[in-house]
Amino acid sequence: MVIITLCRLKNLWYAENMINEHFKNITIQQMEALVSLVREGSFSRAADKMFLTQPALTKSIKNVENCLGRRVVTRNKNGVTLTAEGRVVYAYARRIIGLRDEAGEKIMQMQGHTGGDIYIGASTIPATYLLPSALNIFRKKDDSVRVHVRAADSAETVNMVLAHEVQLGIIGKKPQNGKLIAESLWHDRIALAVPGNHPWQKRKSVTLAELLREPFVAREKGSATRDVLESYLKEHMAASISQLNICCELGSSEAVKEAIIAGIGISFLSLHAIKRELQQGLLTEIKLNGCQIEREFYLIRSKQCDLEPFHRRFIDFIKKYSPE
Repeated sequence: MVIITLCRLKNLWYAENMINEHFKNITIQQMEALVSLVREGSFSRAADKMFLTQPALTKSIKNVENCLGRRVVTRNKNGVTLTAEGRVVYAYARRIIGLRDEAGEKIMQMQGHTGGDIYIGASTIPATYLLPSALNIFRKKDDSVRVHVRAADSAETVNMVLAHEVQLGIIGKKPQNGKLIAESLWHDRIALAVPGNHPWQKRKSVTLAELLREPFVAREKGSATRDVLESYLKEHMAASISQLNICCELGSSEAVKEAIIAGIGISFLSLHAIKRELQQGLLTEIKLNGCQIEREFYLIRSKQCDLEPFHRRFIDFIKKYSPE
């Protein structure tokens, strides 16, 4: 008895798996033939609807039945009737064909639609001080495009672009990764900023030795501003950032700026970040003897990123845009 039961289970398992395997061979056209047959109620009308010959339509239905290993329709005086298995296949066939048609409609809408969403990763300076004004102008020109900006440091921005979390990136140093396309975008100057009431406020310049003794507020590692400063000190002044009298390390230009105003220390910041405070007298720019730190902001994107027309419109705009 146990042996007979096991044999039956084995045969049942084999039959079910054979049905599943053959069922995978059903095509969209065969599903369409079944749906059309049920809707039209006859082989001849369904064939005409699908621009097929009646034998071709009959063959499609027969192929469905062969894949399933079951009859799906029965003919009668009133036309055709679905079997129990046929009703299951018909219900899913309608859904599958409906999803295919819906996908086609979406594609057509995308081709006719001129706008869309652009995701940008940007380091602190462009995200905070440059992009808001640029996006305001761009939106007035093209309100069909929605721009989403994610602020991060330059290293994180590069990673977001490589991971395709964003389509474009704007950072303050040229990336070395060969998988990226980088284009020079905007010029920047890194200025030594001190509080408006600092003892140096009336001086034209200071020496490196004086700078190294003064309490210094540093940006966090990964910041392009910090990397540019570190490279410049090493290459042009035979000094390192570790020689600075670092009293604290902060994660954004805004935080560094507020720390300077509060009198915690001095620091190097992008001129774009301190324009307003210089005009208001809250900060003073001091020259460091023999020091002129300049850099470029870069627009980056992955070489594998497929750009839509609205992406290219934005890229053309941002490359022509000049921060005041």
